[in-house]
Amino acid sequence: MTTFYFIRHGQTTANALGLKQGTINDDRTHLTAKGQQQAAHLASQFDLRTVDALYVSPLARTQETAALLNQQAQLTPQLDPRLLEISYGNWDGQQNATLEAAHPEVFDPVLHDVLPSYVEVAQGGESFAQVQARVAEFMQAVAAVRPQAAVACVTHGFTVKAAALAALMPESAMALPEPDNTSVTKLTLTAGQYYLWYYNRFDAQTY
Repeated sequence: MTTFYFIRHGQTTANALGLKQGTINDDRTHLTAKGQQQAAHLASQFDLRTVDALYVSPLARTQETAALLNQQAQLTPQLDPRLLEISYGNWDGQQNATLEAAHPEVFDPVLHDVLPSYVEVAQGGESFAQVQARVAEFMQAVAAVRPQAAVACVTHGFTVKAAALAALMPESAMALPEPDNTSVTKLTLTAGQYYLWYYNRFDAQTY
């Protein structure tokens, strides 16, 4: 059985500004002071010395979060593009509220986040199914080479959600909100069967 701990990065300037971050990787997407504090707090609760490997999305915000979490364990981070955030195409970097006001038909009215149909409007946007497929491919590949390991994966909000969607296969992708910054989600994969043990857990919990 391979155990995956999916960790969302800490708060960034883009998060604080309400931007669709997607795959942008510039001054707006570094951790804020609050994001650094969130990562430091998680490091005090979740000791990476208890896992066997550390996988990280190549973007700066995830690498910064991983570095703060990894100060004691000193694992060798393995960058994997399959852990990248969903790309919203030409919506990357735009204000979420502005996009929702212009295109309410492709936003969930409760979550104020995009529906799978957003790709019909955003140019070059990655579909929910595409992200789910690449994250599932990542999990299956890791499980094949680490069949009895526990691994930490520092990644992004939608990417964590996509991993959970791959495990649960719900009728509606919107039934699962994106997790919070520096939350932990635990999944296991054994003999092709996924198990979701918890989702969006943070703050003084037992991991």
